[in-house]
Amino acid sequence: MAQRIYLFKRFERFWHWSQAALVITLLTTGFEVHGSWSPFGFERAVAIHGSAAWLLIGLWVFAIFWHFTTGEWRQYIPTLDQIGPVIRHYSYGIFLGRPHPYRVVAERKHNPLQRLSYLGLKLAINPLIWTSGLAYLFYAQWRDLAPAWLGLREVALTHTLGAFLMLVFLIAHVYLSTTGATPLAHIKAMITGYESEH
Repeated sequence: MAQRIYLFKRFERFWHWSQAALVITLLTTGFEVHGSWSPFGFERAVAIHGSAAWLLIGLWVFAIFWHFTTGEWRQYIPTLDQIGPVIRHYSYGIFLGRPHPYRVVAERKHNPLQRLSYLGLKLAINPLIWTSGLAYLFYAQWRDLAPAWLGLREVALTHTLGAFLMLVFLIAHVYLSTTGATPLAHIKAMITGYESEH
């Protein structure tokens, strides 16, 4: 029998979907700025990319404040407890129809693999994107102080590397969101706030 658990508060859902929309906007316009395709036109893509970047920075600053004032930051503390069963589940157990070995509760929303993934996102991918993006944006202000090996090309390539890492994270995140009790169960939980535990 399924039991409904309230997992995601209103702000978490707003943060999740707003962040998703802004990241997709940044990837779409960023790859156009990079010259990979051109649905908007270069100048418009640059303007959209800049606006979306500042909105996402503002959203992240507010989200960090919210996480620390509510204590929700504890959800992201990494753990190796049950990591083996979770990895085995995603490696082959899921394809054999076996139940997920991790039981979600409001105090522990993320399984150990999710916690490690989010830690990598927050401590590696996001800082790489933001430091390189801001360095790119304000290059004229610091280029005279830069070492000889660090020019605009290196900053742009670093930012592009961060974008590809974010794209890989996004693809994996979307795929794993379909691995619940039904393909839309996790997505529905991020809309309603309630997850059905079987």
